[in-house]
Amino acid sequence: MDRRQFLKLSAALGATLAWGCASVQPSSSGWRERRDLYPQGVASGDPDFNSALLWTRRPYTDGRDGATLLVEVAEDPAFTRVVATASARVQAASDWTSRVLVADLQPAREYWYRFVDEEGNGSRIGRTLTSPAHDDARPARFAFVSCQNICEGAQNAYRKMIFEDERAAPGERIGFVLHLGDFIYEVVQVPSQVKNGHRYDRVITFPITFEHGKAVAKNRFTVPGSLDDYRALYHAYLQDPDIQDARARFPFVAMWDNHEFSWQGWQSIQEFGAGLEPAQTLKVAANQAWFEYQPARVSPPGASLDTFAAPHVVDAPVTTFDDDGLGQEPNNLAAIDSLIAYRALRWGRHIDLLLTDQRSFRSRDPGSRDEINPLFEGDTLGFVPETLARQLDGGRDYADGHPPATLSFGDKHIPNYRAKEAAQTMLGAKQKTWFLERLRSAQGTWKIWGNSLGTPDWRVDPQHLPPTLAKWPNEDFAVMATGDWGATYHERAEIFDTVRDAGITGFAIVSGDRHSFWAGYAAKALPPAAFEPVGVTFVTGSISAPGTVEANEHNVKQDDPLRPLYLASPGGGPSQATINLLLRHGVRSALEYAKRGDRTKAYAVRNPDMAPHLAFVDMGGHGYSTVRVDATTMVTEFVCIPRPIARSPGTDGGPLRYRVRHEIALWQAGERPQMRQSVVEGDAGLSV
Repeated sequence: MDRRQFLKLSAALGATLAWGCASVQPSSSGWRERRDLYPQGVASGDPDFNSALLWTRRPYTDGRDGATLLVEVAEDPAFTRVVATASARVQAASDWTSRVLVADLQPAREYWYRFVDEEGNGSRIGRTLTSPAHDDARPARFAFVSCQNICEGAQNAYRKMIFEDERAAPGERIGFVLHLGDFIYEVVQVPSQVKNGHRYDRVITFPITFEHGKAVAKNRFTVPGSLDDYRALYHAYLQDPDIQDARARFPFVAMWDNHEFSWQGWQSIQEFGAGLEPAQTLKVAANQAWFEYQPARVSPPGASLDTFAAPHVVDAPVTTFDDDGLGQEPNNLAAIDSLIAYRALRWGRHIDLLLTDQRSFRSRDPGSRDEINPLFEGDTLGFVPETLARQLDGGRDYADGHPPATLSFGDKHIPNYRAKEAAQTMLGAKQKTWFLERLRSAQGTWKIWGNSLGTPDWRVDPQHLPPTLAKWPNEDFAVMATGDWGATYHERAEIFDTVRDAGITGFAIVSGDRHSFWAGYAAKALPPAAFEPVGVTFVTGSISAPGTVEANEHNVKQDDPLRPLYLASPGGGPSQATINLLLRHGVRSALEYAKRGDRTKAYAVRNPDMAPHLAFVDMGGHGYSTVRVDATTMVTEFVCIPRPIARSPGTDGGPLRYRVRHEIALWQAGERPQMRQSVVEGDAGLSV
């Protein structure tokens, strides 16, 4: 790009342009660090090979509407070699945040940056990186994370990540952190909503106050009611020292999940168990706050250097949907189009990164509708028959256009309310077209799909339950959960068929949301259907949000006959997560281990047809994951830490539970990928 093109780009991103200097010189800003005046620190995001997007917040309380900062970018942390400077505005209308696009940088370089106000009061110093040029063949490495909750846990995973990266060889350091959503949790609790001050093992804290919040979910939680409430979340989260330090060290590439807007929200609609609530004003507010606080290369309509230019919308019922489930109410369309976050980035020769938005354009989850409830009256297992899940997902497209007239579970039957509706979509028509076109045209060695929701099936085999525990009505497999890609069979198959038919190799999926670690193969179907993997798929554990194992420890009673499926203490020892065996190896393996505590015997009775798509499951894992790629190999490591209840006092983030490596050689078109697994450190327990 030339200077004129960068000017256009910076204007589209709502960013000041800082142009690289022809001459390199020492700083003359008189900077002196005043972190208290920049309480949310600094950040950079979405780097490319010749520019970086920088961010800070400098609030003023003296009644002014705006101020001017100086940004400096240098080749060294002492700022003796400053290569770019610019004046950047901060305004009350943008909550005093600043976005600066620094252009004319060198590829694959390390830079330092800082902001200075008119009196010489400076931000902390940040570090960022530019990507390698598109033909740069050197290996590339990044981390991916999701689900951090400052009210319920500590962000020790970031401290561990920083500690290890600072000690890594320069060629093995992390290039960027891919944050796959739930950067904030918009559901908070006030003291009156917390019994005994705890949730599971966690002491609940109250660092966030909503001026316009409202109680939801039978007064279990409080959620934002305004733009200022969403901003209050970012104010608090970015004062967490470990989140702030991570953003100061690494460029972040961010995609939202649900909690950046609403817990069970989709499009601009909220659900809290009492029907659908139109929330167009809050969707726009959530998008605006995300834009203000995430330095991402996304362009809101009518963007300027001063404000988000939020469209005027009202909260109107969304009652009419097109054939893809997209609500046609004008305010709904304006709200979800107020910020388009799906995008693609390139990192050297080996990474084409495609980021998709799973919340703004999806159709309603067909399994969340009230019509389904009569089928599960009196059910104690909580599993959904796989055939039923496929019928719900496929709608009129099920069985090549031959859906059943009724939906059944055991001896219960209801009319098939999905029989005339289109198959579920997670991406929506427009985004899916963009995604498939970009996937077909990707030139990087590895085509990495970053999305907030996991793709592996949540499959279980309750047909093997002993009659003394429960009776499953048929020989059908079941799914433990719906609502993400694991039960979005039709659209997932469309994507995976595109990979197969286009002869795409190096296809890998990285995701979050499940608060657990998963590794395996990307396949549209499991036995008895043909199992034909077209890529590999990984889910990272949460940074700090509680997971299933912790919930089970508190919610599944000791005398519950089904407890051995989820937890067991063979020989009176510590509790172990048999749910990992249940998902990876089947009912018989979980029950055998719960009875005798012998892994060999548990594996001997595994169900080989249940989960050939899985190589690893840890439903209690917290931490982060890293990916290293080169011309021939992809290596994904799970870095699991102990349950992050309290902040680690040291600089290393505390001990490790385990480090597990998954190595995949690049395969040829028509071949199946092969994954080789090794436990590098610690004990992965029942996860393999």
